[in-house]
Amino acid sequence: MDSSLLDKASLPNAGAGLYAVILPTPIGNLGIQTRDNILSRIDFLPQGISFAAPPQNALTRHICQQLKHYFQHPHHRFDIEIKLEGTPFQKRVWEALRRIPAGITVSYKILAEQLETSPRAIGNACRANPIPVVIPCHRIVAKDHIGGYSGKRAGDMLDIKKWLLQHEKMQPA
Repeated sequence: MDSSLLDKASLPNAGAGLYAVILPTPIGNLGIQTRDNILSRIDFLPQGISFAAPPQNALTRHICQQLKHYFQHPHHRFDIEIKLEGTPFQKRVWEALRRIPAGITVSYKILAEQLETSPRAIGNACRANPIPVVIPCHRIVAKDHIGGYSGKRAGDMLDIKKWLLQHEKMQPA
């Protein structure tokens, strides 16, 4: 099927609301959802979805500009208002993730010790992260290897994590 013929209703997560923007990036297309004029979700879209849905308002233009800037300058600090929906524990983990600077990784174990929980609980919160890249769960790694990403230990998702970590090792200009 020609992916340019796909409509938004056939996209992943369409039941939760249509994507406000589909943004092409070096790691593939990102589906961006907003709610109440706030960023609420970013999805990594399957490779077969190869069209872009441009931003239609000031909010989505700002989100796209921020993401594009990050992909050009890996130490960019996001200035995007976000809406986090999750358990109080997940929100606590996600806020801790936002404090980890670009170019730095922290192990599941170390973050678990800081938050007085278990490494598995940290991994589960990372897997549930609704706003990857902006909430940098890719900066959490296992003690002796890269760990997983989005609940996957191999394949495209792990390739995305490796790319993001390598991207952030670039020196700021």
